[in-house]
Amino acid sequence: MDADAHKRMSEKRNSGYEKKQSKATLEKGLLIVNTGTGKGKSSAAFGMSLRAVGHGMKVGVVQFIKGAMQSAERDVLQRFDNVDFQAIGDGFTWKTQDRERDVATAERAWAEAERLLSDASVQHIVLDELNVILKYEYIDQERVLAALRARPSSQHVIVTGRHAPEALTDLADMVNEVRSLKHPFKLQGVKAQAGIEF
Repeated sequence: MDADAHKRMSEKRNSGYEKKQSKATLEKGLLIVNTGTGKGKSSAAFGMSLRAVGHGMKVGVVQFIKGAMQSAERDVLQRFDNVDFQAIGDGFTWKTQDRERDVATAERAWAEAERLLSDASVQHIVLDELNVILKYEYIDQERVLAALRARPSSQHVIVTGRHAPEALTDLADMVNEVRSLKHPFKLQGVKAQAGIEF
């Protein structure tokens, strides 16, 4: 592409961008869903959480399922006074193999989520792996949707995990589907590594 063609393309893009920007005047709390079979759903949510911390926002995190595992994200985020990080899960459901226990753990975690969702001072919330909890019906979906609808209007919430239910994606303002094209665990037998998976 020559310099003139590049300039024309850039001007056209900029014009479209500025038109969209001029129409975007609404400010509200967003419900964001990160789902799909690929890696990076929680990582993206925690990246947004660090951004929120940097803006001085009060951040709440509830980790469903993963709470039993060491997490570098938790280690970092818990260092900030404006972060309330609750890691309550017992580990992956295929390891616990105890539905009654999984339901009880999910209920404890959901109680923390409800506390955060009802607190207008908490501006940014991550409900990590909640989609999995909903898929296995450990918590009633309607109860979750009702709490998300009733939250303070300026509160941002990010829900992560595979298998997001349609009712949740319908309610969401933004839905990101992460898909895996290639993974070293499946293709090469490479184990989960610090700084990548945890």
